[in-house]
Amino acid sequence: MGLAIERDAFSAADFEAFSRRLREGLEALALVLARPGFGEGPASIGAEVELSLVDGAARPALVAGAVLAETDDPRVTVELNRFNLECNSRPVPLAGRPLAALGADLESALGEVARAARRHGASVVLTGILPTLGEGDLQRDAMTDLPRFRALSASIRRLRGGAAFELRIDGDDPLVTACDDVTFEGAATSLQVHLRVAPRDFARLHAAAQLATAPVLAAAGNSPLFVGHRLWEETRVALFKQAVDERGDLPGDWRPPARVSFGYGWVRDGVHELFAESVALHAPLVAACGAEDPLACARDGGVPRLEELRLHHGTVWRWNRAVYDPADGGHLRIELRALPSGPTLADMLANAAFALGATLALADDVDWMLPAFPFEYAHRNFYRAAQHGLGAELLWPERSAPSPRPLLARELAAALLPRARHALVSAGVDDAEA
Repeated sequence: MGLAIERDAFSAADFEAFSRRLREGLEALALVLARPGFGEGPASIGAEVELSLVDGAARPALVAGAVLAETDDPRVTVELNRFNLECNSRPVPLAGRPLAALGADLESALGEVARAARRHGASVVLTGILPTLGEGDLQRDAMTDLPRFRALSASIRRLRGGAAFELRIDGDDPLVTACDDVTFEGAATSLQVHLRVAPRDFARLHAAAQLATAPVLAAAGNSPLFVGHRLWEETRVALFKQAVDERGDLPGDWRPPARVSFGYGWVRDGVHELFAESVALHAPLVAACGAEDPLACARDGGVPRLEELRLHHGTVWRWNRAVYDPADGGHLRIELRALPSGPTLADMLANAAFALGATLALADDVDWMLPAFPFEYAHRNFYRAAQHGLGAELLWPERSAPSPRPLLARELAAALLPRARHALVSAGVDDAEA
């Protein structure tokens, strides 16, 4: 999230200083993006895999802290709940055999976790939602006891006026329940795929990722169950949105933007739009300021870390998120966040390949597709795909009016697969791997 959070309470003065840093960070980001050559370089990819730890009865095992301590592996990090961990791959070039390299790295990291887990009577499960979870597994004592998680939970509860977090998810067994904390969010475990992009290509590729997400998600969903209820094909999408919703019950005939969202429109100019949107639409949840003056750093020709801006942006959960990384002279990425974890490493690599390939393929068509496809239809597609999977009726842009037209998700996914493969090969991925 950009900065280490060492306390869980912040004053009004802290939030005022943090908000000032956010404004300075946006100005610094604009200066950096205007530099010739910033963020240029070969395309690369990476991934984050969230996992669950279970005991011999496949019930959640609250041993993540002990397992993490024994792995002693920088690729493994803590997560919100005490039965979850995350494995991060190292970035690899897109050209060549990126999926093999990514797979080997993740297999190694997951293996380290599995070995440490066995010493605590636990094993690793990869899935979008652990199907054996019960509501009793998601109470406050399940949350990892770290300041950043306590601060996150306290701030969202404060913005909700202290009201409980309510879940209302339709399905074969509709679910209505509530929780006093954000621990329901930890039940949603994901695969997050990163694609490094040049700033000049960001808007085009982000739009392509938004278009590609629905058919790819329809093919990849694996979490139809939550606390014993049969709900959506990919229940994780609805669960995550509601589990950290700070809006609560509000008077009036309108609602503020959700903190977890598919977005509010096509990105037209570039990445700065998305960071500015996060700052404008959402109040800060934490207010930790670093030592760096980002604006002074940018004006002096440096690459600012933008710690506060990245921290705040990390608490606004878009399904396709913009990432600014100061490493290696600074660069941009698109984080594809809609895919579920699991059920196997091979499944995740296949889903990642489809998502990346479809994004690259559709990037060539966005100039004609966006005028023929108002953003509200992409938003609709995403939630229809999560709810109904390959049986969802999606909408898709047409070159000839009227546009769009309805198409079953399974038909659209099948049509995109060969295009995705061709796009990967065109990007330099070995033919045998694409």
